[in-house]
Amino acid sequence: MTPTTIPARHALAALALACAAGAAQAATLYVSSEKDDALTMIDVATLQVTGTVATCKRPRHMQLAAGGKQLVVACTESGKADVIDLASGKSVRRIDLGDDPEIFDLSPDGKTLYVSNEDDGEMGVIDVASGKRTGAVKVGQEPEGVKVSPDGKTVFVTSEVASMVHVVDAASGKVVKNIKVGKRPRRFAISPDGAELWVSNELDASVSVIDTAKLEVVDTLRFELKGARSEDITPVGLTFSRDGKRAFVGLGKANHVAFVDVASRKVQQLVLVGKRAWSVALNGDESRLFVVNGLSDDLTVVDVAAAKAVKTIPVGRVPHTAVVVE
Repeated sequence: MTPTTIPARHALAALALACAAGAAQAATLYVSSEKDDALTMIDVATLQVTGTVATCKRPRHMQLAAGGKQLVVACTESGKADVIDLASGKSVRRIDLGDDPEIFDLSPDGKTLYVSNEDDGEMGVIDVASGKRTGAVKVGQEPEGVKVSPDGKTVFVTSEVASMVHVVDAASGKVVKNIKVGKRPRRFAISPDGAELWVSNELDASVSVIDTAKLEVVDTLRFELKGARSEDITPVGLTFSRDGKRAFVGLGKANHVAFVDVASRKVQQLVLVGKRAWSVALNGDESRLFVVNGLSDDLTVVDVAAAKAVKTIPVGRVPHTAVVVE
């Protein structure tokens, strides 16, 4: 054995460990495409498309499950949820979601799935383990947004036609309160401390802020954009930063995303993105915001610190939702 053999072997071992660590830390962005029945995969570090995953018909909303090991995809035309194992990239089961499923959410323990069934005007309740529908709650017409409270006791559902948020008691399966919000409410985001529920009002150019303890609207954020008519400002997707100090709102047909200071309720920046800014998602360190553009069939990557779009990535036809897996 020569004097250089041991250091060389150690160097190779160190390189192998470094590669393994890099693989473990690799992040992938998944984007659903309504017209392609597929998900596009993007390497978050290189911002390159790495492949696609076939799924059921008209995939829209997506959410992580099983501790981040699975991706659940709601497919409107199939009436199913496709459960994809992220390690293999393969579908492991399908769950019946009923007719025309829109948005869904999972209970904190992952055992129950709540889904909006638009045509039936219901919120469906599904046992994840068995895949069986265990109940349904009548709500207003054209329900879409669904959000479970952090303690799992309450489920919030938007009704686009009634312009209301329905508050459902998870234990009894009954609507306990109806909260009037703006016109055509679409999506929810809950602040990290659980104190506020933000609701995007697509046809009102606004976001309603609901106090989750009082169950009432305590503020309304109205969006304005120079040169844009109010009816062309159509907020839908929204998310909070982890510290709860900032919110990001896709402004739909206005083709911008708004950076909002949560404490003051003021828009700090407006960033031009693609056509019909829809879903929004942050990467792990919140340095980048990914904006799904439903009418330009692409995704805009925004540098959060600079409040500037840095790249446009073609994804699928009519992209809907983006989910970061790290």
